[in-house]
Amino acid sequence: MTAALVEASAAINASLNLSDVLQAIAQKAAVVLRSEASSVLMLDRRRDRLVFMAAVGDRGPALIGEEFDAKLGIAGKVAATGKPVVVSDVRDNKDFFRGIDAKSSFQTRGLIAAPLIWKGDVIGVVEVLNKIGGAGYDDEDLALLQIFANLAASGAYNATQHQQVVKENRGLRETLKVSSPVIGHSAALRQVLDMVNRVAGSNATVLLLGETGTGKEVTARQIHMASPRVDKPFIAINCAALPETLLESELFGHEKGAFTGAHAEKMGRFELADGGSIFLDEIGDISMSTQVKLLRVLQEKEFVRVGGTKTISTDVRIIAATNRNLREAMEQGTFREDLYYRLNVFPINLPPLRQRREDIPLLVDHFINLSSMELGCPRPAVGDDAMALLASYHWPGNIRELQNVIDRAVLLADGATLSPSHLPREIVGDEPLTENNKSESSLWGYEKALIVKALRESGWNQSKAARALGISRDNLRYRVKKFGIEKNQS
Repeated sequence: MTAALVEASAAINASLNLSDVLQAIAQKAAVVLRSEASSVLMLDRRRDRLVFMAAVGDRGPALIGEEFDAKLGIAGKVAATGKPVVVSDVRDNKDFFRGIDAKSSFQTRGLIAAPLIWKGDVIGVVEVLNKIGGAGYDDEDLALLQIFANLAASGAYNATQHQQVVKENRGLRETLKVSSPVIGHSAALRQVLDMVNRVAGSNATVLLLGETGTGKEVTARQIHMASPRVDKPFIAINCAALPETLLESELFGHEKGAFTGAHAEKMGRFELADGGSIFLDEIGDISMSTQVKLLRVLQEKEFVRVGGTKTISTDVRIIAATNRNLREAMEQGTFREDLYYRLNVFPINLPPLRQRREDIPLLVDHFINLSSMELGCPRPAVGDDAMALLASYHWPGNIRELQNVIDRAVLLADGATLSPSHLPREIVGDEPLTENNKSESSLWGYEKALIVKALRESGWNQSKAARALGISRDNLRYRVKKFGIEKNQS
């Protein structure tokens, strides 16, 4: 029997893949104890559940993924006491949980169970059922299984830790893919940052609202970075970028063979984000069936992989974002009411760029530095006339559009001063600023050009132009008089 234990130990420690290790434990337990079936149940302390992670025997595969309250059954007793148990005839044992036999259509006669203990803590239970030959288990079998369980506990713990490290590494790599700072000091942005600081320290679900390109992912990262979860992963996914089947696989993962092309099991974003934060962009675009699964994660903190049966628990802070009106979608029946209220715990409205124009010069400077490095181009200076046009444009695509415009302008400028000729026609207009319509003072010229542009776009309606510039009508009138601006000026 010593040889069998040595062989079992070698098989258990031959891999760090958790599924392989646990299956090896189940297989070798049945061999060492000469039994018809065996299973390994791991203890999920967070949810206080025992989960069948591996099983061999006639009905073994049907058990994998099944779970029950950690206080139930003989396995529950073993997990609670940390002591092995032998049952010669389950019909005479009040602790035997018959629900498992009912689910697997297996008839248990006798069983023996031992705890998997690592450094004093129970991490799981190994069970063997129905000794071959019809005899019952005895104290010698009990001692043998406990020796086997002690050998197996090390392999199970190491594989569990390895899986956790792999998951955390993948999650942190996702976190480091993009790291953009919040740029600006406008009143509108300061209001957003105040809301971010208020909610960051809690676990409250946050819903970011605003037009496309207003910096929702940057804001979500800011919430994560200011939270107690900062050392854990931040995982982002654009829900509108994938079809329904692929989105569910990305969110929840899938099992091997779950669908065509699923050649191996895959961890989903919720698994990768465990302990950290997940950012669900364009949440208003997900299908009704995906909404149901997402609602379960919000309510129960658990999910099941596509094609799987095993329930996976997760501790994730959800930050969602949308440019759609979710209340209207809810009223139209395209977005679940219960999910809406689960998401809308702490809404934050992000202002469009046209409402924070004083931040534009800072953003321009940031994106020029970024573009110059990424594109390998010389860093251009920005002419006052070009900056005036950038500051006065209405930016329907917001910050994302500004970054694209700067990327193009940096390429075109090629180290020369960035001028209106490097900007798109929709920004410059039909009559761009020239030397003839600039003042001799650069600051004067910048402010005058900004006002002229705002007046032209508002049809020379001073009230509208003042609102676009973020100043009072009287303030605008003063500047119009100061600069000698006339209606026929362009």
